[in-house]
Amino acid sequence: MIKVLAINAGSSSLKWKLFLMPQQKVLAQGLIEKIGLPDSQVSFILGKKHYQFNWIIKTQLAAVKQLLKLLREYSIVTNLDEIKAVGHRFVNGGSSFSDSVIVNEKVLQQLTGLNELAPLHNPSNIMAIKAFKQALPAAVSVAVFDTGFHQSLPIKNFLYSLPYQYYQRFQVRKYGAHGISYRYVFNKLLESSGLIAKKTNAIIMHLGSGASICAIKEGRSFDTSMGFSPVSGITMQTRVGDVDASAIVYLQKKLGINSEKMLEILNNNSGILGISGISPDMRDVLADTAASKRAQLAIEIFVNQIVKYIGAYIAELQQVDAIVFTGGIGENIPLIREKICQQLGFMGVKVDSEKNQNPQKYSLISTPKSSSTVWVIPTNEELMIAQDAYRLADY
Repeated sequence: MIKVLAINAGSSSLKWKLFLMPQQKVLAQGLIEKIGLPDSQVSFILGKKHYQFNWIIKTQLAAVKQLLKLLREYSIVTNLDEIKAVGHRFVNGGSSFSDSVIVNEKVLQQLTGLNELAPLHNPSNIMAIKAFKQALPAAVSVAVFDTGFHQSLPIKNFLYSLPYQYYQRFQVRKYGAHGISYRYVFNKLLESSGLIAKKTNAIIMHLGSGASICAIKEGRSFDTSMGFSPVSGITMQTRVGDVDASAIVYLQKKLGINSEKMLEILNNNSGILGISGISPDMRDVLADTAASKRAQLAIEIFVNQIVKYIGAYIAELQQVDAIVFTGGIGENIPLIREKICQQLGFMGVKVDSEKNQNPQKYSLISTPKSSSTVWVIPTNEELMIAQDAYRLADY
């Protein structure tokens, strides 16, 4: 039995969960927010108790040290040497990493070289890895890639129709995202259904604050909606999804802004929030549909874009054994599942209304007559990260 930390680091946040492995038991979990600001917030859960503090935490390293201090103070660990591995979510591993990897100095150098591919995410992941390596030098550091699962995409599905030399020189291609989630959910699908990976075609929708869709062919990622970055694909809570590049250039000129400001708009002010003008939260928008045509429109666009992607993936896969909903919206909002499945009725998808309203964990919600089984499977990216860290640490 060993203790493994799963880490998801942002530019000003550090989300963590401590597991006892291989039992997969959660010992504690928490979040440090507003790192670098005067009102940093520290919250964590230990058993049934919730704790929250406001401290000044100036850097990622300070956040890591504060986390480790809390683990000792609340007797979650007696000695820091009990933590044998730290798994880090790493957003973009480029074309170099199809599996998780132990981070030594050579790998760290390779990862640093990928910062340009995901400037909003990768640098924060690098900082967290360095901070934990400094604070826990005896623990094995493992990078777990959101893009790794999609390295099986055929070139026809990942290459943009730009001059080929840009792919060769600058690695401009589709990388996808949510790969950690897709791996976990697909494994749970196999466990719950009895399907065999190499004989299974599935379409999984990870619908959360970030949202994407993945077509899995014979157990491997075959196509996915997110592209070079997590801003493309379907409409999301605050991200724009697919948009004509000319519209972006046009808006930059009209607004008199630079590319960084434009990216901020595309990432943080668009999507469900941008269309509805109400909120990025799907629940708030659904609650306002009776009074707001823009709220109705936001829902219609969200559902319609998902259905269009699924239709394309059905054409690619030919046969679909399972359709799966996961992520905050996919798991918790029956009306969105209902609207999507209604539009898939043309291909024989049939959902049991009662099961859809009250899905059990890893629940089959389709009827026996449905052409494809339909599932609601909660994701657990932190556990997937911990499993990879435990596997590679080889205890």
